[in-house]
Amino acid sequence: MAIVSSDGFAHVRLTVTDIARSKAFYTQVFGWPIAADQSDRVDEPGVRESPEQIYGGTIFSTPSGALLGLRPVAAVGDTFDSDRTGLDHVSFMVASRADLDSARDALDALGAPHGEVNELTDFGLAILSFSDPDGMHLELTAKL
Repeated sequence: MAIVSSDGFAHVRLTVTDIARSKAFYTQVFGWPIAADQSDRVDEPGVRESPEQIYGGTIFSTPSGALLGLRPVAAVGDTFDSDRTGLDHVSFMVASRADLDSARDALDALGAPHGEVNELTDFGLAILSFSDPDGMHLELTAKL
């Protein structure tokens, strides 16, 4: 018997080095509405330490109802490392395999690093890996 009964993720928050750059990237890539935003106050005293002011970050509302937050507390020059304890990557569902091809082309135009679309037939999925401005590993997933 499970200790906790949960319906899934409520939110994920990613630590970023430059909130303006990351906010622009996630807005351009996903286009989700912003649920809360304190990024214009990030340099005010105490804001980066305040959960009530969402650490000077931005929170996006995804179509599933889950939230994706950006927290600007990483040191400038810090980079993501999926081989360390913590997060490996975040994957986002898209409607179709064709959406992965379209996303690959759009990421090319944006100059965002990405891989090729890979079909994982044993799992019934296709994926496209890419990175955000801090090198955070992201992925788009479609059912085959």
